[in-house]
Amino acid sequence: MLTFTTTSAPSARRVTRVLRGAAVALAVPLLLVACSSNDKAESKAADSVTIKDQWVKAADGDMSAAFGELSNAGDTARTVVSASSPASSRVELHEVVADASGTKTMRPKAGGFVIPAHGKAELRPGGDHIMFMGLTGPLRTGTETPVTLTFDDGSTTTFTAQVRDFSGNQENYAPDHASGAQTPAHGG
Repeated sequence: MLTFTTTSAPSARRVTRVLRGAAVALAVPLLLVACSSNDKAESKAADSVTIKDQWVKAADGDMSAAFGELSNAGDTARTVVSASSPASSRVELHEVVADASGTKTMRPKAGGFVIPAHGKAELRPGGDHIMFMGLTGPLRTGTETPVTLTFDDGSTTTFTAQVRDFSGNQENYAPDHASGAQTPAHGG
């Protein structure tokens, strides 16, 4: 003959409490891991990149260029992939390279401007710069113009650059053949 024992009500309640406690004990570490990984999520590029000493070359029309020092306070390298400004109908990211004879040529910078983690990228005459092509009006010394940078993560930041006189740097221009743009040499 078989006999069955039933669990008393207080014992069943204890088992239920133990199981609930175990479920909470397992859930809390998972919740903490989820929260901590969200806290460590990398911010947008626009939140970690700043610019200082920014300026734009004064020009009556046609073309100009913007310069400055980009700094990245983040733990991840950031890349500027494009720029825009109401001062120009077209804005491109450019670099200046020298050929074997030393002749300098300005051209669109493939891949954009990379700012290393906790590092800097300098935009300067005769080097990397933001090229304004098709100015919408003269850029007069002492005025300012906004420039918006777009990063590879889609975030943007806008800075204001003072217009300054600058007569240096004359490079040849190697246009981006993909866009079909043809532009003469300039002082970027």
